Amino acid sequence: MSLIRALSKELQARSDDSLRALFSARPDLISPGVPDFAALAARASGRVSVQRALERLNRPEMQVLETLHLCTNTDTGHSASAPMLKKLINGATLGSIEKMLHSLQELALVHRAEPPHGAAPAAGTKLRYYLPVGSLKDVIGIYPAGLGRSYTELVRLQPAFAQRVVQLVGELHRNGAAISPAATPMEAALSLQHWTATPESLRQILAGAPERTTALLARFGNWAMGAVPQAQRRASVLHEAADVGPVDWLLARGLLVPLDAAHVELPHSVGVSLRGGLVIEKFALTPPVPRLGSTSAALRRNAALGAIAETLRLVGELLYAVREQPLVTLRSGGVGVRELKRLADALRVEMHDAGVLAELCALSGLIRLDVDSSAWVQPPQLEWLALPRQEQWLWLVNAWLASERAPSLVGQPVSGQATVPALHRGATGSTVNALSAEAQRPDAPVVRKRILEILAELTEEAAAPDGRAPVLDAAAVLERADWAQPRMARRFSSLIRGVLAEAEMLGLIGSGALSQIGAAIAAEQPDEAMGILGEHLPAALNHVLLQADLTAVAPGYLAPELTEKLLTMADAEGQGPATIYRFSVSSVRRALDAGQDAQAMLDFLGLHSATAIPQPLKYLVEDTAARHARLRVGTAASFIQSDDETALLELLNTSGAAGLALVRIAPTVLITHAGARETAQVLRNLGLSPAVEESEAGGIRLRRTTAATGSVRPVYSAPRTAPPEADVDAQLAVLRSERPSAGGTDGHPPVAPGSEEATQLGLETLQKAIRLKQRVVMNVVDSMGNAVRETVVPVAVNGGRVRVFDPDKETERVLSIHRIIDVEAAEELLQ
Repeated sequence: MSLIRALSKELQARSDDSLRALFSARPDLISPGVPDFAALAARASGRVSVQRALERLNRPEMQVLETLHLCTNTDTGHSASAPMLKKLINGATLGSIEKMLHSLQELALVHRAEPPHGAAPAAGTKLRYYLPVGSLKDVIGIYPAGLGRSYTELVRLQPAFAQRVVQLVGELHRNGAAISPAATPMEAALSLQHWTATPESLRQILAGAPERTTALLARFGNWAMGAVPQAQRRASVLHEAADVGPVDWLLARGLLVPLDAAHVELPHSVGVSLRGGLVIEKFALTPPVPRLGSTSAALRRNAALGAIAETLRLVGELLYAVREQPLVTLRSGGVGVRELKRLADALRVEMHDAGVLAELCALSGLIRLDVDSSAWVQPPQLEWLALPRQEQWLWLVNAWLASERAPSLVGQPVSGQATVPALHRGATGSTVNALSAEAQRPDAPVVRKRILEILAELTEEAAAPDGRAPVLDAAAVLERADWAQPRMARRFSSLIRGVLAEAEMLGLIGSGALSQIGAAIAAEQPDEAMGILGEHLPAALNHVLLQADLTAVAPGYLAPELTEKLLTMADAEGQGPATIYRFSVSSVRRALDAGQDAQAMLDFLGLHSATAIPQPLKYLVEDTAARHARLRVGTAASFIQSDDETALLELLNTSGAAGLALVRIAPTVLITHAGARETAQVLRNLGLSPAVEESEAGGIRLRRTTAATGSVRPVYSAPRTAPPEADVDAQLAVLRSERPSAGGTDGHPPVAPGSEEATQLGLETLQKAIRLKQRVVMNVVDSMGNAVRETVVPVAVNGGRVRVFDPDKETERVLSIHRIIDVEAAEELLQ
């Protein structure tokens, strides 16, 4: 029976509660909804759905599933039971394996099956036998449990090894090895398989191995493939030197099989024998307990609060810098090194930190890309600036949790491999630019949420005494993640250090330990986090200390309004809460250019200074203001000149020209910020006939007439792991309302052409025929649109195409899957 149909029958026999649990664990099965159990089974057997389900399994569950996969054969229906698996898993109990098999069955990753042919269970026992879903082989990879492929499979897939294996076995036989000679590659593969089948026989073979052979084979303990230079070298037992190396010794005996010029593989039987006849050597139902350091709770709190205050200060300064000069983007996207260096200098931080802050502001909506100028600007009427400090912090945290961007990837190689520092790398496009598409990671929200959950789990398990907190590092989090979700370990490893650094910047981690507000965010309790922050975060100061050396010292974190005003009239120096603002002729002139006067500046300083205004500072402001604005410089995009002063005066007072913001600088000259072509068009709309004396250089840009909307406060909602109850109820109603259909020719309900079930059944038939090298009957649409039935032998399925061999014409050809109407098993495949 088809595995999909067997699974459909099992799903139909389940209770509603069991189906609810299945939909909760695998929500993709009902998104979108399915019409019947056959379609549900087909989707549950699909490669993508099975891959998502495997990502949620922990290590012992994956080990049991991989062992079941290695012990069964879905083509022949050879199933396995819990006692059979127990013999191959070191340290497992029968009860734990049965429990996990039941859990995997509830997830529709395995299903009940008939006992294998010839199996005779003990009297009085009722064993349950299982088979995995058919697509598990493709999803789990070619090295399940880290073991390689069998000799027979390597002979079939590696032509170079197939040509060499008969000679290799013959040389071993002539050299006195206890191996049967062979005449064909498949016979030679079976001889090698039998020769290395048991740990005892392998120990006898390795007894005469060179000294470093055992250490070399130990490197294949977790993975069957390894890198070896000149892997396809000729090695023979008949011409071995006395000082033969371990690699040549293993290649000459077929214990390592060359895959290409640089890689070798440890065959399955050799790997199992090295493990003492086991598939799994280390099996544990509980996660490993890391060895953690500790810090004081007070130090953790102070570090977290300091990081939050510093981040809020830097974000405020970044917004001021962007308002003064927007961040210009590259043609290829993102902010270039020069712009990032300018921003880093303005914030007095490293370039990487500036890139992370820019990413944080962008994902929070505090800066936006203006499509007209291709620059990052601050939206008008930004609500964030007027919020209390704890609400500003929550805004940033919610946006960070929900964002699909990874800020810490800025400056890292695009390939993800660590090389030289980004600051010393040329502009070759090999690194991730700030605010570029390369920093996009769709899985970032899920990874962040899981990392925070692991931090909370480890903190709770550590049970530190009062006044202490466990210090958590990337290694401890990765170790737990590798046990809890081994199939996602690579995703965690690429983001873990960046996520922890970003969490520390936001105060979720303090002094290496999960802070109280971080624990509240991990538990999805933002109100509690805001309450803790509001209670402990020091209020922003509203005064500075003016000194006679023309500096203002901030005795702590200043209010954003005060900081922004100080930055217009002084240059910031240093970093941290005690920032020094230095006044100079150029900084005071900058404030005067912004529209301030000397008296307003002195009044502001007197209002916000805890000390009297020093005389040198007062002289500096007044003297600079006295010499300011003797000459005025302005900008104008175009001018309007006419000898008719009356006509110009009427135009100046016309409401239709208000959008040009005309300014009269002489009796016969008006200036405007609009370009010459745009100004001429407005004048023509007013019934005038202007002459454009000089066209604008470059293309004409359409100016935005309405301001961009302000930023919307982000609200974080955790990634959904279970479908809504209403969707589950609706799906159950559809499934239970299904009426039995009239049976087909094989006793099963007929399959609708083009349905999801038909597609999966067709792929299942093709893949089974490929593995068994047997014929199928295809109903194919030809180039004229006619349906033609053909009997062929499928060879491979890949990329939406099927490569088939036509035995009648003795030719190979490629068919597109979308041209195949249906596939039926022929001859031996018919049940």
